[in-house]
Amino acid sequence: MMDFADALLVSIVTASTPLLLAAIGELVVERSGVLNLGVEGMMIMGAVCAFATSLTTGNPYLGILAGILGGAAMSLLFAFLTLGLVANQYATGLALSLLGLGFSGMIGENYVGTPGVKLPTLDIPVLSDLPVVGDALFNQDILFYIAILLVFFVSWLLFKSRWGLILRAVGENHNSAHALGYNVNRVRLYSVLFGGVCSGLSGAYLSLVYTNLWIENMTAGRGWIALALVVFASWLPWRTIAGAYLFGAVLILQFHAQGAGWEVPSQLLSALPYLATIVALVFISRNRTVARVNTPSCLGQSFVPDR
Repeated sequence: MMDFADALLVSIVTASTPLLLAAIGELVVERSGVLNLGVEGMMIMGAVCAFATSLTTGNPYLGILAGILGGAAMSLLFAFLTLGLVANQYATGLALSLLGLGFSGMIGENYVGTPGVKLPTLDIPVLSDLPVVGDALFNQDILFYIAILLVFFVSWLLFKSRWGLILRAVGENHNSAHALGYNVNRVRLYSVLFGGVCSGLSGAYLSLVYTNLWIENMTAGRGWIALALVVFASWLPWRTIAGAYLFGAVLILQFHAQGAGWEVPSQLLSALPYLATIVALVFISRNRTVARVNTPSCLGQSFVPDR
């Protein structure tokens, strides 16, 4: 039986994991110089694909795979339009979010309110019995551990591997990278696909762990918070963890405040995560040195190779 501190920490971890998954994927995308505003659409498609597949097959792990494929398919559509047809990245990302929200509602129409298949937890002996942190860190589902491993992987990839050096070079100056013989659009394609996979995992977490139900528009703006998290983290993987758990705590605060009977308008409590996002972005933007050093110089700029 968990006490209040254990339950609160578990709630924060559960609320933070989908944000971390989506943000770490978008961080790689933006490091390559691409700005994908369609994270919300990729997440919701991952959520509905994961829920429908797990409910149909009874296997939540197949649901995770379907969520990955759903997010990846949306990211490939984005890549085709922005990298292949050189469409505007901002407009295409917004359109992708709207498409995902509408298409997922159509796919999930018959699943609304139906209990799904919950992803089981992986109980680590001895460690899961530790006070306070035992349940929060060592009695979690596989997606939580994947999220943590992805932070390690992305940090190594970007700053310790040759491919990461190429990726960052493409994001800083795609013309120079092209002149050196690197295929800019191929690097960006792989990055966008990785971001789609992470967003699909994030959506799968929402429908298989966080709610275990399909609810239309269940992402509820988390894709936009993930985008803000990348800026909050200054495009550095380790800071993404701190940002994700900070925003996860704010998300949980509104529910605990309502349960504790705080005399605060429910509308204000519901707006807390988004208010926190705005405040964090304003705070980060004041530090121009950090923004100048870490922001990819070619972020949002299309690349057309010389023929």
